[in-house]
Amino acid sequence: MKEIIVRSLSGALYISIIIISMFASREWFMGLFFLLGLITVYEFLKLVHLKSYLAYVLLAAGMYFLSYRVFDIDAVYLFLILSGFVNLFLLKDILWVNKIPMFEKKKYVTIILYIISGFVFITLIPFSNEEFVPEIIIGIFILVWSNDSFAYLIGKNFGKHKLLERISPKKTVEGFLGGLAGSVCAGFFIFKYTQLFTLNSWIAMAVIITAFGTVGDLIQSRFKRQAGVKDSGILMPGHGGLYDRLDSIIYSAPFIYAFLEIMDYVS
Repeated sequence: MKEIIVRSLSGALYISIIIISMFASREWFMGLFFLLGLITVYEFLKLVHLKSYLAYVLLAAGMYFLSYRVFDIDAVYLFLILSGFVNLFLLKDILWVNKIPMFEKKKYVTIILYIISGFVFITLIPFSNEEFVPEIIIGIFILVWSNDSFAYLIGKNFGKHKLLERISPKKTVEGFLGGLAGSVCAGFFIFKYTQLFTLNSWIAMAVIITAFGTVGDLIQSRFKRQAGVKDSGILMPGHGGLYDRLDSIIYSAPFIYAFLEIMDYVS
């Protein structure tokens, strides 16, 4: 009971800070996610046993030149394509490789095109026609939180069939389907109260977040298993580190951004 209360309080504080920053201003939003990015990079560097100040510089440069002050939209699209390839290779690794390659060069590739790119595209998502629209990113986070919450509740109470036991023993097929149902329902309510996109668009994003968010969680579990740790950090009582909380959105953000760009182009 005590663990549930601690987990709920720290989660509520985390959600409140994120939502308040999103509505405050673009600068507050960017500033918060830059700080979250710094902490996440620190936690990830510990997991892969790499000491690097360069990673923090690359995070700052990526978020400034590719998100806050986009110097070239073609560079953003190139970064998106490369990030997509790396993320799909990480998916391949968790399915068919016993260990994710941890060589020095691949560590930097992963840091740049997986962790840093996640924060770049998280902060690019709320832009529509060159305007900052915080409701978009809040809607995306609601989909993520709904997926996580329903996956946990359904999986814990009804889960019987393991999803990928050798990586994450607690994840179940029932939990995955529960998370999908939760995020789709959340998408319906977001559409009803915001009218930002079509209902089909929100449902499509719910499916993307459920699928790729689950993959992101499995990839993080693989990194933790290889590092021999339970959590990526201790910043959030009851939850672990920031990487533990943001793994789903970090992995799925490039794919959500790509979907929004394609949708905008088609429309």
